[in-house]
Amino acid sequence: MKQVTILGSTGSIGRAALEVIQRYPERFRVVGLASCRNIELLQRQIERFRPLAVAVADPGRAEVLKAASGIREVLSGPDGVSALAALPEADFVLSAISGSAGLLPTLSAIREGKTVGLANKESLVMAGPLIISSVAEHGAGLIPVDSEHSALFQCMHGRDRKEIRRLLLTASGGPFLGRSAEELRDVRPEEALNHPTWRMGRKVTIDSATLMNKGLEVIEAHYLFGFEPERIDVVIHPQSIVHSLVEFVDGAFLAHLSHPDMKAPIAYALSYPERLEGVIRPCSIEELGALTFRRPDLERFPCLRYAYEALKAGGTATAVLNAANEMAVERFVQGRMTFTQIPVIIGRILDAHDAQPLKDLETVLQADSWAREKFREMVAE
Repeated sequence: MKQVTILGSTGSIGRAALEVIQRYPERFRVVGLASCRNIELLQRQIERFRPLAVAVADPGRAEVLKAASGIREVLSGPDGVSALAALPEADFVLSAISGSAGLLPTLSAIREGKTVGLANKESLVMAGPLIISSVAEHGAGLIPVDSEHSALFQCMHGRDRKEIRRLLLTASGGPFLGRSAEELRDVRPEEALNHPTWRMGRKVTIDSATLMNKGLEVIEAHYLFGFEPERIDVVIHPQSIVHSLVEFVDGAFLAHLSHPDMKAPIAYALSYPERLEGVIRPCSIEELGALTFRRPDLERFPCLRYAYEALKAGGTATAVLNAANEMAVERFVQGRMTFTQIPVIIGRILDAHDAQPLKDLETVLQADSWAREKFREMVAE
């Protein structure tokens, strides 16, 4: 039986993972759960799965949970979440905390030699070289959970890298695929949060609308699979049935198809190298209809271009990109920035940054802090 810790258990990925685990109680046992602030849902999860320990990022809410749950160990704050990620009893850690907050817990699990199911792309965006070297140093495992990277992982399984010409990540295009630049100026947060095919957390949904999510996934794919940016492409695929494609040197493609349901890549990461039966609704080829693909418009959605530029600049540039984007998305959701201002401020911050070599974790955290301070300076109220 595999012992599982879920970081971000009350988010969309965490909830889907618990649905999979609940369906296969003979295969998985939950030993750790971590959440940011949704204490009510975390309490229900504790009652259902009876973990050995839990962690809450908000220390005040941790005290409330401790009094109500009667659980043996309630850890709190960022250090508490990182400690839970290293829980000795866990074999597998699902890293599903959104944003930069997932970096330190992910590293904590890796340094304990755990197998990590990575749904927190920001860890690799901010500190890809450190993550990959730490995996090798500590004998940890790293299995992608993002649907696109899981698809690539499966299509590339057992293949010689020399056979592969390029990787293609598919993007739904978000809710504003057909909108003009003029129409994008008046986009409201509730519109951006209404994704046409996927049900995701707030941050990822906004990133999908700006295409930044796909840019972050290009960076993630670079570090996961070791391909140069020039060999990682993005195509718009509104139906969200084909999750990624691999093009081989002979001109042939392998594609991964399924209904857009995160339980599929989550289950594959949990059970790898096996597959679990009946995880999601079967995909009937006869009923699919047309599958269409087009190039992304980098003029209307420049965030994708910025991600490629940051990746090519290297070093601390991707950490700065990530921090600037997190700040801009939060301000947009609060109604304090327009949709079209998001890429403008990100571009200005990248232009102001002199990328430094990524020496260690401290370098990453300093770059993250610099970008957030620069954002506040540029967007002073």
